[in-house]
Amino acid sequence: MKIFSVLIVAGIIAAGASLASAHHSAAPFDLGTQKTINGTVKQVDWTNPHTWVWIDVPNDKNGVDTWGFEGMSPNYLGRRGWTKSTLKPGDKISIVYRPLRDGSHGGMFVSAQRPSGEVLRMTGEPVD
Repeated sequence: MKIFSVLIVAGIIAAGASLASAHHSAAPFDLGTQKTINGTVKQVDWTNPHTWVWIDVPNDKNGVDTWGFEGMSPNYLGRRGWTKSTLKPGDKISIVYRPLRDGSHGGMFVSAQRPSGEVLRMTGEPVD
């Protein structure tokens, strides 16, 4: 009976580790590519488990397309000086991102630059 209990606990731990690893999967993103896009912040979702920045990007049809960029968690960013108002609707920014593999409008947020030249890094790394 004791061996059966140990096997059940081991199975639960293995299943939990598998789920945790799936949650942090970067599979949707092309991690070998970085691109830059300019736009206007439409919305910032300061939510767990990941933040999202939505920007309106001018398109070639005289309109705009909304792009979504997944970022780190609010807790992670907060420890690196970000707040939920670091980026606000209406802010003009240039975003460096890792694109989605399927070509959709968005990706993994790497950094942003404001018109003033200030660089905001998702990882909290020092600015060059």
